[in-house]
Amino acid sequence: MATDLHELLRSLRVWDPQVTRLPSFDPTTAPAAPLPLFAEWFAAAVAAGQTEPHTVSLATSDEDGLPDVRIVMLHGADETGWSFASHAGSRKGRHLTARPYAALCFYWPVLGRQVRVRGPVSAAPSEEAQGDLHARSTGALAAALTGRQSEILGSVEEMARASESAWERARSEPEAPVPSWTLYRLRPEEVEFFQGDEARRHVRLRYRSTEAGWTRELLWP
Repeated sequence: MATDLHELLRSLRVWDPQVTRLPSFDPTTAPAAPLPLFAEWFAAAVAAGQTEPHTVSLATSDEDGLPDVRIVMLHGADETGWSFASHAGSRKGRHLTARPYAALCFYWPVLGRQVRVRGPVSAAPSEEAQGDLHARSTGALAAALTGRQSEILGSVEEMARASESAWERARSEPEAPVPSWTLYRLRPEEVEFFQGDEARRHVRLRYRSTEAGWTRELLWP
């Protein structure tokens, strides 16, 4: 019997109390800048057992302004910005060359929380990108050495051969350079914190960067 997608969708719950705890959030106690609050919420997501809390949706647009989105891994967040990495020749890399502006969205359903970040994106110096890559796992280096991200793949066998060769090099040369590997930093102009509420009185706190510093404002849910 074919799956009834609409019936299946109607059967699902958002924030099932068996797996989700919705903490209270008083925006009047929020810090003056978004980074400390992000660090606090990220730590809370880890402590609550959120699966892969460091994964984040990355939205970019191509040279014609058409949007695209995918999941990437957060590599860091500090005063210089929120960091992620990719090959410069990948689809996201080409997008960021054409339009160096992006948005991130973290979703931690175990706490009913989202964090949305958007702003201009720049590439870190090459030595930082290589250092970031070589601080990661052998598998991460092997994947980077395989390269050709977003290009047309002729067959799974072709991929297997290239991957096997890359793994061999990654094991024998743990400092092997990958010139196309790029560490990107998104410098936030807006950061929004969303806390879900059982009565649907969700709290949305938005930080906006101004010449005078960060401003805070509440948004209707």
